[in-house]
Amino acid sequence: MNAITPARQSEALPDPFQPSGRGAKSNAAGRFERATAEPVDDGWHSDAPPRQIKTTLIRDGARSIIATNDSPDISFDQSVNPYRGCEHGCIYCFARPTHAYWGYSAGLDFESVIFFKPGAAELLRKAFSKPGYVPRVLAMGSNTDPYQPVERDLRITRAILETCLSFRHPVSIITKSAGVLRDLDLLQELAGMGLAHVAISVTTLDAKLARTMEPRASTPTRRLSAITALSEAGVPVSVFTSPMIPGLNDHELENLLGAGAKSGARHASYVLLRLPLEVEPLFKQWLSVERPLSAKKIMGLIESTRGGKAYDSRFHARMRGEGPVAELIRARFERACRANGLSRKVVPLRTGLFNVPEKESDQLSLF
Repeated sequence: MNAITPARQSEALPDPFQPSGRGAKSNAAGRFERATAEPVDDGWHSDAPPRQIKTTLIRDGARSIIATNDSPDISFDQSVNPYRGCEHGCIYCFARPTHAYWGYSAGLDFESVIFFKPGAAELLRKAFSKPGYVPRVLAMGSNTDPYQPVERDLRITRAILETCLSFRHPVSIITKSAGVLRDLDLLQELAGMGLAHVAISVTTLDAKLARTMEPRASTPTRRLSAITALSEAGVPVSVFTSPMIPGLNDHELENLLGAGAKSGARHASYVLLRLPLEVEPLFKQWLSVERPLSAKKIMGLIESTRGGKAYDSRFHARMRGEGPVAELIRARFERACRANGLSRKVVPLRTGLFNVPEKESDQLSLF
């Protein structure tokens, strides 16, 4: 059960309009809205400078914090997301459609209207303290990034990690941000007990491509530096080369894995590009602006891995795809992992150390 502020009216932007510092090129109404708007180019914005779109923060009064899943192709079954929406603005993000549930657009709204959960750590403490709770690895970053820019001030992710440390609870993090190093002290202590693992997502070594494809995430160089810092601190770290996009970044696969291994990663994984629901038109629009000459070829290669469609939601197939192109990427990935000494499997985190700490009132009751 959640308390969410009512949605604002999504706005449609003419195609030539390029919002500065954002990934999506439009802000069409969500699929659950009764009214929709179509962008029309009347030439009014053609010579106008890019407009800065400010980030809006909305308090999310969530009453529970642990999300569970029983998907057979996901390595975890419970997760925590301190934020809804993600300011990183990655155009390919499969989580974009979730904003539609709250009446917002999967386009610019997703990356500029961010819901935050200030009570996340306390909700997690209550969940961990329930009688019969069975500790299992808690995933963070499985939906939106726990180290997106607003975390610098809100520090909700840090509070969650402090709770995990207090309860000796295992936690696994996926992020595109070097901001993870702000919590290196906590991660190092957790890792020392076999309770933490971090995966850094590195999609390209091309800074220009990264700037347009994932505009507010850390640069590739900073992500690799974060891998090094984590590794040197004794935190198990993986390089996550996802998503692999045929015709756009898949030619970098071997270099990405090599750079990750050289930086200190010991494990690796990847996922093929996923384009569910609103992500497909948003990605196609982005291609038409950023890669107009190769957009048709890229989409053709993507569709060749999905049985002629832009997306296939079947378990297992959705992560790896099918057909010659998908098979070639899989074979190249495995070969590059062997060449760089990267393991596909991460050492399991410990669950046997879990302990509910005594409350101060419990200790005083002894006297």
